[in-house]
Amino acid sequence: MPLISMTGFARADGEWKDLRWHWEIRSVNGKSLEARFRLPAGWDGLEVRLREELAKHLRRGNCQISLTLSQSKVASNLKLNEEALQTVLEAIAVVQAKVKVAPPTAEGILALKGVLESGEAEESDEEERARIEKALLASFAEAVFALARARAEEGMKLEAALSEHLEKIARHTATAAASPAAGVDTMRARLKSLIAELLGASPALSEDRLAQEAAQLAIKADVREEIDRLTAHVEQARELFAAHEPVGRRLDFLAQEFNREANTLCSKAVDVSLTRIGLELKAVIDQLREQVQNVE
Repeated sequence: MPLISMTGFARADGEWKDLRWHWEIRSVNGKSLEARFRLPAGWDGLEVRLREELAKHLRRGNCQISLTLSQSKVASNLKLNEEALQTVLEAIAVVQAKVKVAPPTAEGILALKGVLESGEAEESDEEERARIEKALLASFAEAVFALARARAEEGMKLEAALSEHLEKIARHTATAAASPAAGVDTMRARLKSLIAELLGASPALSEDRLAQEAAQLAIKADVREEIDRLTAHVEQARELFAAHEPVGRRLDFLAQEFNREANTLCSKAVDVSLTRIGLELKAVIDQLREQVQNVE
């Protein structure tokens, strides 16, 4: 299974009778699966089911989800409130009896609040509401599926970039292993020189202290352990790339281990060429760490 990115965008449109809507989902990297919803007033009750649908397809990522609703053919739903109209006409008659004013126009009367109603009674019906919610959820599922597909496509590009960084790390590690500065002869010569300095120290060191210092120098001069660990980390990363599950967290931890070994290699290096290799390793590892943050 290829790596999956946590970055993606998807949109899905839907309709039910005269109601139109569209979903938009934006996803970026996150430590876990988090979702923030922007739903129209009165539709907050959908959030629990929306989160359940989202969790079926995604494991990690910070998602911003919005729903936009619009009503079409509003005029066809308008209804005349006979009772309100009668009340308005009686009020107009009372006013005209007391004050000489021009009679109101029909448009003016209809514009008064309550005379015309938008016919929302159907939408408040439980069965109608349930049908709309079902259609909204189906449309949201389409958007989530599209987002998962977009994240998978982005993940393929991400895996190609990470694989390139990993091969560079492998090459730099192999170069460090082949460097004369990492060889046994070089380390032996270096140790002899350092021990000679210890022997000539004034005041003279005791045998126990001399043995301790020599052991510490041997550890500090030997970079083979760091090279072996870097090689092992490369193999582990390749195994994670081929895993059939989300591996973002483990890759992030492995990238930190890469960086730790590269730092130690630089600190132990006694030759400019080995230091240069260590710095090149750190540069590639930093690029790896940055892009690993987007892996699910």
